[in-house]
Amino acid sequence: MWPFSNANWKETARAKQDVRAAAVDAGLATAGPATSDDNVYLGATACHIAQQIKTGQWSAGQVVRAYVRRAGLAQSRFNCFTEVRFKEAIQEADALDAEFATSKTPRGRFHGVPLSIKEQFDLAGYDSSNGYTAWTTDPALEDAGLVEILRSEGAIVLGKTNIGQTLMFFESVNPVFGRTSNPWNDKHTCGGSSGGEGALLAADGSAFGIGTDIGGSLRIPAFYCGIYSLKPTLGRISRVGLKLTAPGLESIPLVSGPMGRSVEDVDAVARIAFGRPTRGWESLPPVPYTEFKTDSTTRLRFGYYTFDGCIRSSPATQRAVLETVAALRGAGHEVVEFTPPSSNTAAELFVGLVAADGYSTMLKPLASDPQMDELFLITLGPKLPGFIRSVVGWLVSKLLGDEHFRDNIMASRKRDVAGLYKLIAARDEYTKLWYKEVWDAHGFDGLVVPSQAIPAPPHGATKLVPQLSVSTFLWNILDFPTGAVPVTRVDPTVDTLTPEWLASGPRGGIMVERTLYHGSKPLYDAKAMSGLPVGVQIVGRRWQDEKVLAMMRIADDALGKRSFGPGSWTP
Repeated sequence: MWPFSNANWKETARAKQDVRAAAVDAGLATAGPATSDDNVYLGATACHIAQQIKTGQWSAGQVVRAYVRRAGLAQSRFNCFTEVRFKEAIQEADALDAEFATSKTPRGRFHGVPLSIKEQFDLAGYDSSNGYTAWTTDPALEDAGLVEILRSEGAIVLGKTNIGQTLMFFESVNPVFGRTSNPWNDKHTCGGSSGGEGALLAADGSAFGIGTDIGGSLRIPAFYCGIYSLKPTLGRISRVGLKLTAPGLESIPLVSGPMGRSVEDVDAVARIAFGRPTRGWESLPPVPYTEFKTDSTTRLRFGYYTFDGCIRSSPATQRAVLETVAALRGAGHEVVEFTPPSSNTAAELFVGLVAADGYSTMLKPLASDPQMDELFLITLGPKLPGFIRSVVGWLVSKLLGDEHFRDNIMASRKRDVAGLYKLIAARDEYTKLWYKEVWDAHGFDGLVVPSQAIPAPPHGATKLVPQLSVSTFLWNILDFPTGAVPVTRVDPTVDTLTPEWLASGPRGGIMVERTLYHGSKPLYDAKAMSGLPVGVQIVGRRWQDEKVLAMMRIADDALGKRSFGPGSWTP
């Protein structure tokens, strides 16, 4: 399909970007000039768009053209897309309108609604390169399972969105497609690895989207960009047609999930996709969506914390949790503070499990591609000889006093099969501990916990503190369904670091917190981060995904009107 080879990564990247630019131009030319109704369509949820088209108030062609125009703007400013099909989307929308004019019956529950998908999902006729130049000349023959489901319901794919190289760090940058920026501050990251999706949705360049998550990839972009997402329990949504960077890594489950600009839209995807296998060989339990019903008399019991025992949360992140707690209490729910089991254990388990092959599988496709700096610390451990790793661990612990970093560097190493079995068994024991000490001991319906220690950091900063993702990969280790809800924005008048704050409170990993909060240029800078979104995670027990969605809605309603959702971003 593509008129070039992989002989030189720069030439390949340039050619791919040229194809993308041409597709953007062709789509914008087909869409035509903006209309006075564009902001009406852009300011509507995916569910509202579907309803308006179903009732004949709007047409799919009108809506898709408006989103193509905004998506083109988002691409020019934030570099959201990998593959672009604007012109094809408009043609599909017009065909749906013609079909609907005759049949008077919508194709499905997302008839005519613009959809964007993470690069990792197969889309027939397009590459799933995941940012590797070696994978750029292998277009998919069929759609991924979840893409197939949503298209069968009438959704129209605008294109595929950018990711981080190897999909194993939480920025979105790779040699093929470059770096994606945050719409709220383009000097800061949009997160990753589903970051292109988060940025596009925040800029109203798509009505809803889908991503994947193995350590926070659905939720971190949601936190950084001020949108909503759900990391479901393994086995709720099809994983067919995901181009894996580490095939065979099953000790931490990769899951597919929805991303959107409202809880309603995230929930709508779950209603369609839960328990819906797309291939006969797919191991997906046929457990359909079962609504967790609530009404004005529903009273739930939540647990919360502001410190996970690993990294201290910034003033802005703490405030987001406490504002959510206050809102839930104000709505009549019980909210109790608790101390979680050690998150440092989760960090050791996660690092040990993903590094078990020395990262050789995910790094092999790099071939001649340059490795992104963000991968340096992540992949360093297995490269060190055992003796050197032990010396580094001892020095970090004895001279710097950081036992968290020591434990992580010691866990990051290649293992034999017996060592992998041991880690998987330890993961299962850790999960049992959480049920015993949290769910069973306290009887919580759900948890309200920090999103990440700090809001979206500047570009490239994640190479210094990959440990930040412990707040999200904890729930992947445990396989608990987890939703992301935006709460507030960084306010320098109340979220600035003060001597009192620095001198008090719990302490976590010394090296990480020194980078985050101390020195002449700490990563957390409330003034520089002013206006960036800050959110929380809503966590439930395994297989209680519908309850998590209900609790997301409860928290969202309790927090009241905020500057998030469709139409909140302005060019």
